[in-house]
Amino acid sequence: MRGPRAWWRGKSTPAKVETYTRWSFHSFAVIEVAAFGLPLLSQVPLPHSGWLFALVCGHGALGATTGARALDWVRGTRAQPLRLMWALGVAGVLLGVVAFTLAGRENADDTATALGGMFGGVMIFSLGLITLGIRSRRRVLYLLAGFTGGSGALGLALGAPATDALATSVAVLVSASFFAFTSVFSVWLLRAVYELDAARETRARLAVAEERLRFGRDLHDVVGRNLAVIALKSELAVQLARRERPEAVEQMIEVQRIAQESQREVREVVRGYREADLGAELAGAQGVLEAAGIDCSVDRADAAGLPGEVQSALAWVVREGTTNVLRHGNADQCTVVLQVTKGQVVLTVENDGIRAPGEEAGDTGRSVGAGSGLTGLRERLAVVDGTLEAGPVGGEVFRVVARVPLTSAESASAAGSASTSGSASASASTGASAAAGSTVVRGIAS
Repeated sequence: MRGPRAWWRGKSTPAKVETYTRWSFHSFAVIEVAAFGLPLLSQVPLPHSGWLFALVCGHGALGATTGARALDWVRGTRAQPLRLMWALGVAGVLLGVVAFTLAGRENADDTATALGGMFGGVMIFSLGLITLGIRSRRRVLYLLAGFTGGSGALGLALGAPATDALATSVAVLVSASFFAFTSVFSVWLLRAVYELDAARETRARLAVAEERLRFGRDLHDVVGRNLAVIALKSELAVQLARRERPEAVEQMIEVQRIAQESQREVREVVRGYREADLGAELAGAQGVLEAAGIDCSVDRADAAGLPGEVQSALAWVVREGTTNVLRHGNADQCTVVLQVTKGQVVLTVENDGIRAPGEEAGDTGRSVGAGSGLTGLRERLAVVDGTLEAGPVGGEVFRVVARVPLTSAESASAAGSASTSGSASASASTGASAAAGSTVVRGIAS
């Protein structure tokens, strides 16, 4: 069974905000009973204490239900709970009238204080929880003014001095305004978090669509003209063949040549689409993660001296690692380290967004064993005799380590290029913005 910590870490950021908001408002029912209900049992005469405490408990339960249904309405999963909101408002007013009436009849200060607290509590909690289900800020102000004015008018109607009635109105106004502001702000925050999450997903989908359009344009530019020429020459060859002209064979030979040339150009386009520059990918990964609110640090050696196939394989590790951090984890920090030694080059991608295996269909732990992304990375690294290690470390960190051996000549070339790493780093930084947009897309494409 998963513990509370694993359950909490398994939630996305919007889900965490929603859970925190819901349980905060659920706790208000407990606060209402503890702060305004329990004093009734010790300070109100025995004939009234029991049923008054039961009424406060019932009001708290009704308020918790109303708040939960109102938050469901905010999330769009239920209709607006108008009946519950009316019921909570009417119940609050009736309980307030009862408490105010009994307080006016009691001479004991403790009893009057407890009943006055009950009156203020039910008024404040009723208004605050009803506010969750109201979208118009003007209506919230009208409701606040009604509760405030009604409290003062009730005091005057029951014979309370004008100063006491005014003090009651001011107390209700201040306390209810704070509670109403809390409710309005909580609803705004919950909506904003989910809208930002939806915008992030939309941006990712648009990036994928834009990349597909770019690739489609490249293929059209390469293949479109050649296909048009092949169609024309094929039609000419048919006409010549019908006339039994020997030139038909020459035209078909030309068609064959153009088709072979088209195949070569398509392979070049695909190869260019699949190859990647390691320096640009490192800079792009940092830009993408920081744009997503993840603190990313990149400690790298100069990659310019590495062979092209090694750079391409490691660039795919950066892409896939970045994609996993964004899609499968819930990380706050990510570290990318590239080390070039005499015998090998080591790339480490480490983040603190680990999840326990089996939590979700797309979670990080599960992708270690069954995901296609890491399998694809191992195949790419195998081409350059590299290895890949991926898995949780210490239960708190998920680490991906790629190792690629280098020959003596390659090691010397990499060491020599390290002395001029400043210019290479600058060129990689210029490609950061472009790589940031394509890192997620290419990682998903793998």
